[in-house]
This record gives sequence, C-alpha cells and structure tokens, in this order.
Amino acid sequence: MFTNFFMMKKAISLLCIGTFVLVSCVPQRKLEECQAKQKACEDELSSLKNTNQTNEAKLKDLNEQLTNTTKEVEGLRKDTNVMGTNYRILTVKYDKLNQLNDELMDKMNKQLSSSEKDNAKLSGDLQSTQTQLLKKQDELNTLSAQLNRQKNSLDSLSAQLQLREKRVNDLESILKQKDQAAADLKKKLSDALYNFENKGLTITQKNGKIYVSMDESLLFASGKTEVQAKGVEALKNLAKVLEQNTDINIMVEGHTDDVPMHGSGEIKDNWDLSVMRATSVTKIILQNGPSIVPQRITAAGHGQYFPLDPAKTPEARKKNRRTEIILTPKLDELLKILDTN
Repeated sequence: MFTNFFMMKKAISLLCIGTFVLVSCVPQRKLEECQAKQKACEDELSSLKNTNQTNEAKLKDLNEQLTNTTKEVEGLRKDTNVMGTNYRILTVKYDKLNQLNDELMDKMNKQLSSSEKDNAKLSGDLQSTQTQLLKKQDELNTLSAQLNRQKNSLDSLSAQLQLREKRVNDLESILKQKDQAAADLKKKLSDALYNFENKGLTITQKNGKIYVSMDESLLFASGKTEVQAKGVEALKNLAKVLEQNTDINIMVEGHTDDVPMHGSGEIKDNWDLSVMRATSVTKIILQNGPSIVPQRITAAGHGQYFPLDPAKTPEARKKNRRTEIILTPKLDELLKILDTN
C-alpha cells in the first residue's frame, strides 16, 4: 500500500511534467483544465496520504496497547500469586494463634485457683494474644480486600485483552482474505492470458499485489505509442478479467530504457514516451472493459528511472522497456476496522 502511494505521487508528478511540456502548444482553456485536474490529483494524493498515515498510526498504537496490556496482565498474575501465598501463610499463623489462645485459655482455667499474681500474668498474656489475633485479623481483611481489587482489575484487563485480540484476529483474517483474493486474481489472469505468458508477458504476485508485466515487443514498435494488434488482444483479455473483479485498483506504469530520446515532435524524451504508452494501454483497457470505473485506474510514466536491470547491455535495456499493470485489492474492510479502534 505504501509503495502504491509513492507510485501515485510519482504518477502525479510525471503527469504534471507532461502537462507542462505540452502547455506551450495547447489553448488557454485546455491549460486551465489540465491545471484543475492537476490540483484535484494533488488534493486526492494528499488526502490518501493523510488517511494512510492515520491508519498506520492507529494500527501501531493498537499493537503497542496490546503488548502493554499483555505485560500488565502477566504482572497482575504474578502479584496475585505472591499475595495468595502471603494469604495462606497468614492463615496458618492465624490458626496457630487460635491454637495458642485455646491452650492459654485451658491453662487459665486450670490455674484459676492460683495466686492473683499468676492470674494477672495469664490475663496479660491472654490480652496480648487477643491483640495479636485482632491485628492478624485486620491484616487478613486488608489482604483479602487487596486480592478482590486485584481480581477485579485482572478480569477487566482480561476482557480488554480479549477484545483487542479479536480485533487483531479480524485484521489478520482480512489480510489473509486479501492475499487469497490476490492469488485467485492471479490464477484468473494466468488462465485468461495463457497464450501470452512467457511470450513477452509475465504475471507475479508480491506484497498482496499482482504485477502484469508486458515487454515492449508485445505492445509497441520501437519509439511508438500505438499498441500493436497482439498487444491489443492481450489487453482485451485482461480487461475482461478486470471487469469481473470490481474491488481491484489498477495502476498502469510505462518504463523505457536509458537510451535518451531527442525528438522534436509530440514525443520529446523518455518521459513523454513512457507516459503516452501508459495512457495508450489505459485507454484500450477502458474501451474493452466498459463497466470498469475510470476512477479505479491510474496511468503513470517513469521514463528510464526504474530499471529491472541497471546493466548497459542490449539484453538489460530490452528488459527495462516494458509496461507494468499493477493490481491492488481495495482495503475498505481493513480501514473500517482501524477506524472503529
């Protein structure tokens, strides 16, 4: 998703440059229309970027809260075990004091006939023992209240932890569904484009996205922007699949090699060539997929600046002259869950 935003930003920048290059040869009204479209694209990019940053921050906070809550629950469990042990020790001492009290009472009963001095001593011992018993009872009551508070806190934290675990599980489930949707889409594309795979066309799945890469030899003549017949056929098959999968965003990227162009006509450099090729492919997809909403698709040109192979050999340059169609499942459900948090 982050790569997609970056690519969108690049696409808008490239579109702006292309517009600037062409502005000298178009009427003022078209210039103003292009500027308005540029402004709309920049606003949309800014909004998407802000939304993406907000969602990333929310997801990060949720994971940090889950980690902190887990640590708190573990600490409470340890504290509860220690306090339970102290409670049992105090209970044993309390029982022993009760036993001692019984023994003293028995001795006192046996020595009632003894001297007042002995009775006074026994009375003092009994009073001391009773004071100790009352003190231990108070300690037991205090410890019992603390244990109850700790238990209530532990129950509350456990409930929060379960709720957060459920949200994390929901997020993981949606991400798995998106990965599965991407895998299913890749299979559909492979079936639809079977006759073109390894003949100038490859289909790969990476980071939850599907990349359909088409060599220049499949789509264009050298230095041209008009799609050849065999390329049109492949794009028609692709458009049929995209019509059936409405929850997919489409990015069409044009790439050239590093051999500079110095044209004087419509195509002046590699920027123009890559943008115009991406636009040509985009138009063919929309023409052959009438139900595809235009807002789903973005055309961009990268010139020679994203090579597959940086070598300066004919083979490397051939690899780099390509058009990539990047298909990304929408993340609406994931964004909804993040918003609820």
